[in-house]
Amino acid sequence: MGTVGWWSLVRFAHVTGAVLWVGGQLALSLVILPLARRLLAPGAKDRFTAAAGRRFGMLTGAVFLPVQLGTGWAMAWHRGVTWASLAEPGYGRTLAAKLALFVIVMIAAAGHGIAQAKGRQELARALAVVSLVGSLGVVLLATALPST
Repeated sequence: MGTVGWWSLVRFAHVTGAVLWVGGQLALSLVILPLARRLLAPGAKDRFTAAAGRRFGMLTGAVFLPVQLGTGWAMAWHRGVTWASLAEPGYGRTLAAKLALFVIVMIAAAGHGIAQAKGRQELARALAVVSLVGSLGVVLLATALPST
């Protein structure tokens, strides 16, 4: 596989990981959890939503996050991004904003899992919204970056 083909594969893995992460959040928030709340008895609903959240969290830690970090780092390296270039107008600042928002999203997602495990439903729901909205912001910023 040539250099162009290799970088296309890296970019494909990065975009696919983002699609699965954000799409998974949307599917859980807009389809699966509302149906569980409506169709399942309270005890079954609580067990189901906790299990679905744990599974999504495990996939995030085991698959989505490593893929995003590895492919993101590789694309930045390929483009010649440095710490100093993150302060430059255009690509650098857009990438810096995307990275900062990604960190906020990951903190909110981790906080959501902790709040959920401790039974703090209001906080868990608020952090889930922050994570989802932030994830959409990460995708929006990503669309402003030229492909590498």
